[in-house]
Amino acid sequence: MEIKVAPSLLAADFSELSKAISTIEEDADLLHLDVMDGHFVPNISFGMPVISSIRPVSGLTFDCHIMTTNPTAYLEELAEAGADIVTIHLEAVPDPTEAIAEAEKLGIGFGVVISPHTPFDAMEPWVESCQMVLIMSVHPGFGGQSFIPEVLSKVEAARKWVDFHGLMTDVQIDGGITTENAARAASAGANVLVAGSAVFREDDPAEAIRSLRLAATEVT
Repeated sequence: MEIKVAPSLLAADFSELSKAISTIEEDADLLHLDVMDGHFVPNISFGMPVISSIRPVSGLTFDCHIMTTNPTAYLEELAEAGADIVTIHLEAVPDPTEAIAEAEKLGIGFGVVISPHTPFDAMEPWVESCQMVLIMSVHPGFGGQSFIPEVLSKVEAARKWVDFHGLMTDVQIDGGITTENAARAASAGANVLVAGSAVFREDDPAEAIRSLRLAATEVT
């Protein structure tokens, strides 16, 4: 199983975003972008102006994790800003049929997200329509939280479902990922690891990415 690392821009120095992105450009597989509205989650991050401003300086796949109360309404703007993949929370949109159709029309990848309290069963009906499914291993809204190991059973369920149905859907995990738990996440079936502080808060972000990938692949 190929392990991909998606550094989360939320942990970067926002006074030098272009420089921060340049440090991970050659080693990262995706760039994880958290869009928060201060309503669905108790925090405000950034939106389309920031995404469109960094699009010219990066060739990475923009993996946009939308934490808003009405994510479907923003899909067109996200596509125009440069999003490649958009993931939305089932807690915000329990039936993402409309969002799936809109994403397909716009030509962007689509995925669903579940928070720690939401069971995998809520995600199961939509997996086949997704390029990516995201299991949160912290409560959404703030970076730097501690990993919640109990969510690994949902990662296992997602991986089993994807493999049983012969899908190419990525299984992503987000929240508190470090070299200490990357192996557990990968063993459970996650092939895309989102890491914020563990990458951008290190002296050498590129080396941090390589270390995460190595820690995960040693057991897969």
